[in-house]
Amino acid sequence: MGVTFSICVREEYTDEDGDRQRRFGVAVTTRLPGVGTLCPFASENGAVATQSLVNVELGRRGIDYIDDGLAVEDALQALLNADEGSPQRQLHGVDADSTFTFSGEECQGWYGHTSGANYTVAGNLLTGESVIEAVAETYETDAFGDAPLAERLIDALAAGHAEGGDKREDLPVQSAALLVESTEDREFEPYYNDLRVDATETPVADLRETYEEAARGQELVLERYAEDGDEDDGDAVEEDDGGPTAETRNE
Repeated sequence: MGVTFSICVREEYTDEDGDRQRRFGVAVTTRLPGVGTLCPFASENGAVATQSLVNVELGRRGIDYIDDGLAVEDALQALLNADEGSPQRQLHGVDADSTFTFSGEECQGWYGHTSGANYTVAGNLLTGESVIEAVAETYETDAFGDAPLAERLIDALAAGHAEGGDKREDLPVQSAALLVESTEDREFEPYYNDLRVDATETPVADLRETYEEAARGQELVLERYAEDGDEDDGDAVEEDDGGPTAETRNE
């Protein structure tokens, strides 16, 4: 698979209880189907994207190594050193402290990568360097904004897509995916943090629509949960006041 472009990020933030947390995200799009099954990997300890001539094990084992405590550069470089196909690979990612980027000399052009203090971007078979520059600049502009990370990752993909993205215009079936993981222990993990659009001609737009529907679904579930909780509280008060129990009313 020749993957177009992807972004990996690390962010630190304060949760609703005032505790410091860390989140990792990765998003990717390509002019082939099913990119979400092959390229993006993340855990509460890091995020990795494997692309160009994809070796899925670089992503899977990369995250495993990071989870075991290896620094991202040590983990990914060790995997590349053992991979005979490394000249055809692109591999990049972030962990809690650092970043790593690699583009093999046999990747197909245009290809390249860039990085910032807490993110990496890479792409191949692109219309030009401006694609990854647009992805990076858009993320930097929106970094740590009020919008959820998943939404800001889609914004970054959209910026790269607007710059031309993947140059293979003869391939109409495209895909996109995003994955966000966090150290935060939440009762409800946001539905929009793990999304895929596997086969479409408008991958980034469809990923955004899927995100919006997932966010709406999350709101509806939380509203229903709150309503059910209010009803339960009401039952408890009535029982304490000597009123009818819930079993009596159900009868």
